[in-house]
Amino acid sequence: MQTQITKRPLIILTGPTAIGKTALSLKLAKAVNGEIISADSMQVYQLMDIGTAKITPEEMEGIPHYLIDVLEPMKDFNVVIFQKMAQKAMEEIYAKGKIPIITGGTGFYIQALLYDISFEETEVSAYREELAAYYKKHGAHALHERLREIDPVSYKEIHENNIKRVIRALEFYHDTGYPISKHNTEQKKKESPYQFVYFVLNDDRTLLYERIEKRVDEMMRQGLVEEVRKLLEYGCTKDMVSMQGLGYKEIIPYLDGKCSLEEAVYILKRDTRHFAKRQLTWFRREKDVTWIEKSLYDSEEEMLQSMLEALSKKHII
Repeated sequence: MQTQITKRPLIILTGPTAIGKTALSLKLAKAVNGEIISADSMQVYQLMDIGTAKITPEEMEGIPHYLIDVLEPMKDFNVVIFQKMAQKAMEEIYAKGKIPIITGGTGFYIQALLYDISFEETEVSAYREELAAYYKKHGAHALHERLREIDPVSYKEIHENNIKRVIRALEFYHDTGYPISKHNTEQKKKESPYQFVYFVLNDDRTLLYERIEKRVDEMMRQGLVEEVRKLLEYGCTKDMVSMQGLGYKEIIPYLDGKCSLEEAVYILKRDTRHFAKRQLTWFRREKDVTWIEKSLYDSEEEMLQSMLEALSKKHII
């Protein structure tokens, strides 16, 4: 008789930026005896608190959080590094007899972890350096256009400002002769090694955009400009992965005297709205997703109850 292998439990709580994931994730963690792993590409960095809307130690309410405030802003961070760090954190959480809760808005990171996607790592190559030099000379748009013919799927999926992923897609094709989008599609067909529920928090688009506007205004009041100025003084440059994040790349031109503060704030709000829209597009393409529409609930407690029922049906709790 064949023994059935029991999959380990995993909970994902994601959604667009400013949707309210943090508060709900704390309630969920307390209800299921869970600990939280951040799937945010920016909150991993130290000294970057305001622009990332980073949760404070006090706000954690005693719930352990992983992958927050652990890297210097000079360091690279990508999906491969995230996957390794998150898997290590998950092992620590399982060893305590608790459930990992992946919370954050970087869909690509979540996908990589959930389906244990393999990435073909390559050493820094002459071609990668050639692409980086091309970007510095011709800009993000021209670099992105090079994807159009060789990998139209990645061309549509990867935003031109995501330089790291554009370069990776071009390099992958150069090294293998086939598109990275094809590789990713094949990897996505893998079955997840986890017994999971993938919650996506959503709200009326108008309300979401209002939250984004308020969040940016609050960041400005908290001192976002000063935070970016200190990072530049610390030695960060606009080409670093950390400084490509929303809230940082928009303020740098103001500090460089290339635009007014009003223009910088306008661009930040606009880019954040666009980012939220792209996040939702990503989540809609994912399989086995449970949508939590905030407009259908009167309170967070009601949302939590609905989530607990879904987790119970999947035998996660």
